[in-house]
Amino acid sequence: MRSDQPYKALWFPLGAVLIWAGNTVISKMSASVIAPEDISFYRWVLAAVLMSPFLARSTWAARAQIRPHLGKILVLALLGMVLFQSLAYFAAATASATSMGIIASLMPLLTLVLSIKLLSEPPTIGTLAGGVLSLFGLAVLIGRGHPQNLFEQGVVTGDLLMLLATIAYGLYGVMLRRWALPLRTWQLLYMQVLMAVVLLFPGFVLGHHSPITRDNLPILLYAGIAASILSQFLWMRGVAYLGASRCSIFVNLMPVFTVIIAVAALGEQLHGYHAVGGLITLTGVIMAQVFKQRLRWRAG
Repeated sequence: MRSDQPYKALWFPLGAVLIWAGNTVISKMSASVIAPEDISFYRWVLAAVLMSPFLARSTWAARAQIRPHLGKILVLALLGMVLFQSLAYFAAATASATSMGIIASLMPLLTLVLSIKLLSEPPTIGTLAGGVLSLFGLAVLIGRGHPQNLFEQGVVTGDLLMLLATIAYGLYGVMLRRWALPLRTWQLLYMQVLMAVVLLFPGFVLGHHSPITRDNLPILLYAGIAASILSQFLWMRGVAYLGASRCSIFVNLMPVFTVIIAVAALGEQLHGYHAVGGLITLTGVIMAQVFKQRLRWRAG
């Protein structure tokens, strides 16, 4: 491998994070042109159609190895592909793309917190201090610069839905690690896509049935191709070259990219509470990733 290869490999996780940031803005754009339940279903149907020529035969051949894990794959699909993205689409009706991106930046921290309980990983100073700091930053953001507004005026529904979506994806990441299913990466992804189509079908049948138009087709193509397939390919390539821990650092850039894209594409205004709340939240997330000294409890 050439000496410059590791630096070129940085483009893999960076590209994935850029696509994810763009997808947050795409989710906001979709709110006015297609029903959330419809784009959720269409997105994964498109991904399944595009992936099937390359993965259907090998996945069918491996059905004996896959069958014992179908229940766990169903749970993973529900958390990572149905709840996360569907809640984000519903959140976009009332939340700004800027707020959605900042709230989504909590994902690494939430993964660490959930790992303490579900993976029996010991809590660290960074997790505790970063968690408290991020919660304060989130209160500043959701309270529009005044955390006390959360008690006086309540929470914007979209912000709450995006927080629930982020928790769902954090849980997805933890369960993915806990179960460590002995399946090929692309086959596992393909099976989750198929499961997502099945899970989303009832909502699609009972929903608004938004037609596919010239206005929403580009949004659907971005969600079904770039966000569902290309970003996964880039991320997996990045992990292969750089390792999961180094790639995870790039996720911290997602709120920055989201804000830039939202301002440029949607004309959203960056308010002071966005900057302050986002900076505090991101600082807490980084603290949780950097300060890994374990907490030591003294017996009474």
